[in-house]
Amino acid sequence: MKNTLSQTINNEKIMQKQSKRNKTNINKIISITFISLMALIVYLPTLLLIVYSFTPSKTIGSWSGFSFELYTQMFQDAEIMTALLNTLIVGFVASLLAGIIGVITAIGIYSMKKTGRRLIDGITQITMVNADIVTAAAFMMFFILIRFIPDGYATLILAHTVICTPYVIMSVLPKLSQLDPNVYEAGLDLGATPFKTLCKVMIPQLMPAILSGFALAFTISLDDFTISTFVSSSVDTIPQYLYNKLKFKGVMPVLRALSTLILVVAFIILITINLVQNRKSKQKTLF
Repeated sequence: MKNTLSQTINNEKIMQKQSKRNKTNINKIISITFISLMALIVYLPTLLLIVYSFTPSKTIGSWSGFSFELYTQMFQDAEIMTALLNTLIVGFVASLLAGIIGVITAIGIYSMKKTGRRLIDGITQITMVNADIVTAAAFMMFFILIRFIPDGYATLILAHTVICTPYVIMSVLPKLSQLDPNVYEAGLDLGATPFKTLCKVMIPQLMPAILSGFALAFTISLDDFTISTFVSSSVDTIPQYLYNKLKFKGVMPVLRALSTLILVVAFIILITINLVQNRKSKQKTLF
């Protein structure tokens, strides 16, 4: 009788474990299917863009053979190369300035008391939550009022620096909260000046966050259209060039190659930064 009862209990336990495993497997299948479907919807247009950048056909859907003709046309087009150079110059300089200002601001915010920290942190995020059209109109009126700033690179770099700085602050502040405050004080106790302690102790530890902020700022600058259109009429960036061509000439095949090139450049930057961060994290774990 006892053996029969124990066997029944064991069988029930086995059945419960099997049912849990079945539910877990079903949940995994549903999750993988849902994620795959969402990834397909999100990345399929980009994949089609990349694939059809290697064919000179005028429309996506008609394949006329594998070729680098569109890329050759792109590099031979003076307007595209000028717009691309303008975009890279503005993006790099604005991201560099945003990185410097953002790191200094983040350290200052972190050093403040809680009340002041929340207030200043909220103020720095205004350009992030504000509508682009409002920010663009504000910049336009500001540059009209301040007439000594020349239209072109100067206005673009200043505007992009302002809109990119909050993203650097957002990347650096969480990393600051993870640092040991005693390390900074130890540097001061050993005779280093505050500036030298900042450069030799704080900045190396913040470098992964700084690189992430720089990459994010560069991406924001690269993608901006509204603010660039409002603040500059003499220097065209890639988004402005694409808009003008699509508006007057429609979808040109060469734009597929240009879009693919921008995507690859952004992808390479992100991979490089992730590799640097992983290498530094491994070095920290070894030591």
